[in-house]
Amino acid sequence: MKRFYEGKSVLVTGGLGFIGSNLAIRLLELGAYVTVVDSLIPETGGNAFNIEPVRDEPKLSVRTVDVRDVLAMERLVRNQTVIFNLAGQVSHIDSMQDPFTDLEINCRSQLALLDTCRRVAPQTKVIFASTRQIYGRVPEEQLPVDERQPPSPVDVNGINKLAGERYHVLYNNVHGIHTSVLRLTNTYGPRLLVKNSRQTAIGWLIRQVMDGETITIFGDGLQLRDFTYVDDVVEAFLMAGANDTANGQVFNVGAIEPISLRELADLLIEVAGTGRYELVPFPPERKAIDIGSIYVDDRKIRRVLKWRPQVDMREGLRRTIEFYRANRAHYWGAPEPALA
Repeated sequence: MKRFYEGKSVLVTGGLGFIGSNLAIRLLELGAYVTVVDSLIPETGGNAFNIEPVRDEPKLSVRTVDVRDVLAMERLVRNQTVIFNLAGQVSHIDSMQDPFTDLEINCRSQLALLDTCRRVAPQTKVIFASTRQIYGRVPEEQLPVDERQPPSPVDVNGINKLAGERYHVLYNNVHGIHTSVLRLTNTYGPRLLVKNSRQTAIGWLIRQVMDGETITIFGDGLQLRDFTYVDDVVEAFLMAGANDTANGQVFNVGAIEPISLRELADLLIEVAGTGRYELVPFPPERKAIDIGSIYVDDRKIRRVLKWRPQVDMREGLRRTIEFYRANRAHYWGAPEPALA
């Protein structure tokens, strides 16, 4: 990794967000020149404190730019070796309530970025953060789901993320812009948004447990999910960026093993030493887009890139809770209501 990234110019869109900031910090450790781009839209996970450990690093440049600003992005993509394209709207509920903003950020902006690379930076490699949400509901007998599963999104966010990843593969195949797509599951760890439930459910659960509150789990809590610690996800991005065999490929990025939401709650409460949970029926708006059990088969990325997750759930939660205990003031703020 260090041999590849040292001295290279790298752009991270959404770089003040959860995964983007962890990725930027790791890239600087590897000796890269890192440009972080983030719109800092309040409802998303952007947080200037996320890059506090490297704020004074001379190889870091931070730009407050919205990826929808085509002219600004044209100046920023020039001369980049790799672009880690993590900017996006990730809330499934928000996408249903405001579908056109989701369309702008997750679809139109992705196409604009790729076409900008075609025009002014054709040598740049682009790694796109997609989601396993594009699979939609999958019958239990077909789990774990691999990359050959036909997509069937159940919400606007899933449809637009699917379009975004298809644009990336198209520009690889037709225009020669080297791209890779990582379909992430449930990423967690330090710097995750915990002020509300917009980004991922686990961030809100962590906040509630650390505040000694009662976690609400919809349904029977037996729904299976795979949760990936952020350091493992960062390594997957770095491997895809450094390896030409990833060009034009779509990869699932999974976990060591799936876990039920009830088991997750029990483990989280045990590690934190506080909190409790209760099971409640699904409200109609959540039931409409719930996908039941879903976890991925990630043997492809393990085979092609030799990636595999290293951090188990207990250790990942321990590190996460330790981080928030040390930095609570920068992430709690005024609590925002979780979206219904």
